[in-house]
Amino acid sequence: MMIGALLGIAGLIYSVLGLLHAIYTLLDERNPKYLAPDDPAVVTAMQNSKLRLSRGAITMWQAWISFNLTHSLAAIIFGTVCIVVTANFGLFVFSPWTLLALASTSALFAIIGLRYWFSVPRAGSLIATLCLLAAALLYAR
Repeated sequence: MMIGALLGIAGLIYSVLGLLHAIYTLLDERNPKYLAPDDPAVVTAMQNSKLRLSRGAITMWQAWISFNLTHSLAAIIFGTVCIVVTANFGLFVFSPWTLLALASTSALFAIIGLRYWFSVPRAGSLIATLCLLAAALLYAR
């Protein structure tokens, strides 16, 4: 029961953070103020600068929005996987490696977060990682 709760908490954290990130990104597309540079000139430059890799097909602003939306999707998918494992915890016997893989993936997110994210997602990923590590250790006993 405790293992399922820890998995569910971690899944909920990632799902909520991913959903909020997507909402802020979509709001920023028309009125940049959440996940956008604080200097309006940088936003304008991004909107007017083409991405070389795309051979002029998309702007840096479009690439920025796309990056943020796919980042959101990854967090939502990871959170959903944790929740699906939680929901099926009593129905199936999972390998301890399953929970260790979830904890390791979360730990990688947390390590990246320590370097590049701001406080809320950094704290969320650290809490979720601790939950997943605790669940993996409890399950391995």
